[in-house]
Amino acid sequence: MANLHVRNLDDDLVDRLRVRAAENGRSVEAEHREILRQALTDARGLSFEEVSARLRAATAGRRHTPSEVLVREGREDR
Repeated sequence: MANLHVRNLDDDLVDRLRVRAAENGRSVEAEHREILRQALTDARGLSFEEVSARLRAATAGRRHTPSEVLVREGREDR
């Protein structure tokens, strides 16, 4: 297995990683591995329909602005 050394991390980021690791009952190193694993494997191999379904589920119940409203607002801001 390879080793990965990450330099120049913001102190706040490291603190949040420590908190997240503690919340999940893992070491900081194990939490770092889990974050990388999730980030690099979650969406791979999923069909468009599966990714869309996940996005719909994640945003269920939220208010959405219709695209025509966003386009109009963007044009007015020019």
